[in-house]
This record gives sequence, structure tokens and C-alpha cells, in this order.
Amino acid sequence: MDIETLLSEWDGETVLVRHDKPTGAWIFVAIHSTRLGLAGGGTRMKTYPDQRAALEDVLRLSRAMTYKFAVAGLPKGGGKAVIALPPDFDAQSRPDLLRRYGTLIRQLGGLFMTAPDVGTSSADMDIIAETGAPYIFGRTPAAGGMGDTGPVTGLGVFAGIQVACEHVFGDAALKGRRVVVQGTGRVGASLIGHLRAAGAEILFSDIAEAAIRHFRDELGLTFVPSEAIYGTDCDVFAPCALGGIVNATTIGQLKCRVVAGGANNQLGVPEDAERLRVRGILYAPDYVINAGAAIAGLGIETMGWSYQRAEREVVAGIQRALRQIFATAKAEGITTEAAARRVAEERLRAGV
Repeated sequence: MDIETLLSEWDGETVLVRHDKPTGAWIFVAIHSTRLGLAGGGTRMKTYPDQRAALEDVLRLSRAMTYKFAVAGLPKGGGKAVIALPPDFDAQSRPDLLRRYGTLIRQLGGLFMTAPDVGTSSADMDIIAETGAPYIFGRTPAAGGMGDTGPVTGLGVFAGIQVACEHVFGDAALKGRRVVVQGTGRVGASLIGHLRAAGAEILFSDIAEAAIRHFRDELGLTFVPSEAIYGTDCDVFAPCALGGIVNATTIGQLKCRVVAGGANNQLGVPEDAERLRVRGILYAPDYVINAGAAIAGLGIETMGWSYQRAEREVVAGIQRALRQIFATAKAEGITTEAAARRVAEERLRAGV
């Protein structure tokens, strides 16, 4: 699909494109909806095959942010930013690139507010805030932010898995449940910590040798090679890496009852939700179960919540939303994705 088609078929509001000539990076800021408030979303920084792939990613991610805020009942619109790095990117030029990006965010005057995402960190937000404040969230605690959002996102995913197991197995307890975690980054590692404390049997997959050594050799967890991850017998498959991995090819391989993880845009295409339903696999929509950072970030940095209150709100909000979505999907014979989208779109229409 070419860039013109991507844009013409997108249902959002605005896309801003900026070429950073000193580094050769391309910056895409997608504002999907301001119906519920000014837009917010993370900044993703990585190398893409081409600019079309980067644009496609930011458009899909921005839509998911709209639904994420709407389902959670938060007064924010959905947006996302992608900084697409060239293959020969010089890491020493990163701070200046971030500062120029911060200037761009400030020029938008609050239309888009951002926080960490894949490839960026709280320390990066500190740098971006040098030129982009006050529209930068997720900074380090020393800079007045909440710091790493991985732990609270992982907590929310864990809480969502409990509800999914309650719905499928009749018991929210995870002791003895077999959970496969794909990706052990900040969110996956946090989820694993909660699963271990709950007594789950954990298997994991990752491509980073350091991560494999830590979780396999130091913590004693079972490592599953990437090529075998989808066909591994388990109760719960938890995607916590990049998106698009639950698709027409992999769904046929799955040997689980639940798909519930922290990755964004887990479905390859919307029709994959129906493929999961037909196979009897319960899907926890990603923009619902991974909303922990959005809920906690707004609460801590704009409403004065303590971190402890933020954790309570994350658990309660995600579990409440998923129970409603699962019950609606079951009662009406529709996918959980369709049920979640209905909740979001009703709130968007109402404007509250």
C-alpha cells in the first residue's frame, strides 16, 4: 500500500511530517482524534524498512491511543509519534535530534503531548523536555516525572490476565497456570515478576542474549526459541514485544486459551480477532490491557496521584473494562475487539 492510500484510508485528523536533515531521520506525528481532549501518545524511535512502514506504524498506533484513552475513560485524544532512524544513524547525534524534536512538540502548543515508547526512555524525555516542555511526560523522577512506565504497564497486563483466566477457567488465580511471555523488555520483565510472585509456570522468548541469560540462567525460567513460541502449549500467550504477530499464519499454530499481553497492535489485521474467536481463544484487546502507563501517567503527573494510588487505579480500571468487554462479547457472540471498539466509539460520540 502506497503512502497516498495509507493517508486517504486513515480515519484520523492530522499527520505532521518533518525531515531532520542533520541526521536523515524522518519524524511523523499522527493526531488521530481530539474528540475527548488534546492528543497524547508515546514517541517511538527505531529504524524502519522505509518511510511507508514508519507512517503505517504511526497511523495504527495513534488510532489505538484514541481507543485506549476512550475505553479507560480518560480526557485525552489519541496520537503517536515515530522517529524513523536511518540505518547508519550516529548515536552521538541522538541528544541533538531529541532536542530538535522537542522544539517541534513545543511548536504544536499542546496539540500533542508525548511520553516514552519503544526505543525511548525517561532519560530521553528529560532531553526532549529541554526544548519541548511542558508537553513531555514520563520524565525521570529527578526531573519531576513518574519515571519508567514499564512496571505499571506490566502490572496492568498481569491484572488483565487474571480477569481473562477468571472468564475462561472460572478462577483468577494464576498459581500453576502456564504462561508464555514473548519479549522481556520493560513491560515483559515486569509481567514476569508478577507472574512469578503468583506462582505461575513461566516460559519466555527473546532475541537478546543478555535477556536470555538473565531469565533462563539466573531466574531458571524455560526459554522457548522464537520460531517455536506460537506452537507452545500454554494457558496464556502474552505478546510483549512488537505488534502484528497475532495473524492468519500464527493463529493456526496457537495452543493457548488466552491471548493477553502488553504489545501494541498485536493483531495483523482486524479480521484476526474473528479468527481467534472461532478458535475459542479469548483475546484481551491490547489497547485495553496495556493502558497502565496512560492511566498512571495522567494521574501522577496531572492529578497529583501517589504511585500507590496510580497502581490501584490501573488494576481496577483495566479489570473493570475487561470484565465489561468479555461479558458483552460473550452475550452478543461478537469478538472482544468489536466489544472494546464499541465502548470506545460510544464515548467518542458522547464526547465524554
